[in-house]
Amino acid sequence: MKHTPSAAFLAASTALANPPRGFIARPRAEATDDPKAMIANLQRAFAEFKAAHDEKLSGKADVVVAEKVERIDAAVGNFQAAIDEMNAKLATAAIGGAGTVGDLPASDPEYVKAFKAHMRKGDVQAAITKGTDADGGYLAPIEWDRSITGKLKEVSPIRAHARVVTITTAGFKRNYTDRAVGSGWVGEVATRAATSTPQFGQLDFVPGEIYANPAISQGALDDAAIDIEQWLGDEVDTEFARQEGIAFISGNGVNKPFGMLTYVTGAANAAKHPWGAIEVVNSGAAAAITTDGLIDLIYSLPASYRANAKFFMNRLSQGSVRKLKDGQGNYIWQPSFQGGAPATILGEPLVEVPDMPAVAANAISALYGDMGRGYLIVDRLGIRVLRDPFTNKPFVHFYTTKRVGGGVDNPEAMRALKIAA
Repeated sequence: MKHTPSAAFLAASTALANPPRGFIARPRAEATDDPKAMIANLQRAFAEFKAAHDEKLSGKADVVVAEKVERIDAAVGNFQAAIDEMNAKLATAAIGGAGTVGDLPASDPEYVKAFKAHMRKGDVQAAITKGTDADGGYLAPIEWDRSITGKLKEVSPIRAHARVVTITTAGFKRNYTDRAVGSGWVGEVATRAATSTPQFGQLDFVPGEIYANPAISQGALDDAAIDIEQWLGDEVDTEFARQEGIAFISGNGVNKPFGMLTYVTGAANAAKHPWGAIEVVNSGAAAAITTDGLIDLIYSLPASYRANAKFFMNRLSQGSVRKLKDGQGNYIWQPSFQGGAPATILGEPLVEVPDMPAVAANAISALYGDMGRGYLIVDRLGIRVLRDPFTNKPFVHFYTTKRVGGGVDNPEAMRALKIAA
């Protein structure tokens, strides 16, 4: 299967191909569709980054070295983003499905016929040019791209890692128990006093409704050279996914899911769950992430949840972590070493979540844990599309709705890293 180099990969290639003044010349990182070559380029770029950053830390740095570090850091991030994109497409069997560009025949038969007739008559009184329609411009129609390139909308991957339940009713409830069964040691004939009994709690996951109601004129639907309805449906899907991702992280629960960050200690929903809030670990430095803080975050999670635990943070936070080392001088961020594998922090998989807060005082800039056990998404079955050509003639409205809810299922399965003030 082939993979078209992404914008992130091309950006990384350009960054390394156009280094700042004083940067040692390196072979250009060419755009490639070979996963092994992409990984090799990433590892080579990360080696460059480590060398430049070590030079900066040695105290010999100047403006040129600092610029070099930032440029290579950006290139490493772009390479990793390209590999993550490739992995996601492999996971959904989407690689290789790109459509062709320019689907009309190279020449219109009617124009070719007219041109041949003109040449057979021997009429050479005027030169044939494409600049003027009457002189030949009709014979050289402009080919145009029948795909549409859209502005980037970053979509959260939380849905791919959380637990998803599909329902056919108005809501979903889950029961919880604290498992507080008491016990004690007694002698053979000693009195057996009553022990404590488990208590129960219940959470209601009520789906909120998200909608879109775009309008297209009937003429545009009839005459457009592309499938406008299909394109618009894809755009609505992407927008819904973007809105969901924001809500899964920070939603206030009003007609939308409860976001995970609202359940951390001290947040609005800290007391909502019967088992308490998501525990917070301090980063260890004012307005910064530290290696010790990340180590504390990992080991604060119960061992039962470590098997499927991952880091969740945004791209800017990853850039901060990429510069950190452990006690032996090894960089704690490591790139992908094989196709299908994510980057890691201290050996733990890393997931980029664009809606997570950046590193700043008092911000929750990283989550760590088993998202599949930590967060629950409730989907009301189906996306409804009402094609409405009557309300606003001559426009056709595509009224699209989806009902989705969400909230923390098990706060013990997740930990949050809070940046110190």
